[in-house]
Amino acid sequence: MEAIAEPVVVSAQLSAYELDRNKPMPSLNHSIVQANTIFELQLNYRNQYRMVSELKLAMPDGPPDTVPDICIFPQIAFDPLGDKVRMKQMPLCAIEILSASQTDEELTEKIDRYFRVGIKSCWLVIPMLKIVSVFSDASTQKTFLNGDLHDEVLDIRVDLNKVFR
Repeated sequence: MEAIAEPVVVSAQLSAYELDRNKPMPSLNHSIVQANTIFELQLNYRNQYRMVSELKLAMPDGPPDTVPDICIFPQIAFDPLGDKVRMKQMPLCAIEILSASQTDEELTEKIDRYFRVGIKSCWLVIPMLKIVSVFSDASTQKTFLNGDLHDEVLDIRVDLNKVFR
């Protein structure tokens, strides 16, 4: 009797970062845009909002948790004795930056989910095209190509020339 060959399964090795966050490792451009966005938000809105990066959200609709690139919360005090690795409070805004290995479909599905759990505003940043779409609900968006981005929900303005420099 002839032995039946076992199928060969090829799987990409995912880093601990990718497994924990359920998203790809950021690229250089992704990192630059993320840092520039946080800097511009901090510069103008640090007294009104708390901007954080890579914070795991414990999604109230069940697993999996998600880790937006940037979250905007109401002002939250730094508490050295009360750190959190999973945030149960949802942010006001979730900002996702498209990575080279992600599809826009993956991110729009995330944005739909964010609105279902009560997040008020979402941004989809596409570095390769230098554009940002600001969603005020899952089906309403404004796309900004240059100049000032305006998030009408949070009344935030950001100069995209500084984000994409």
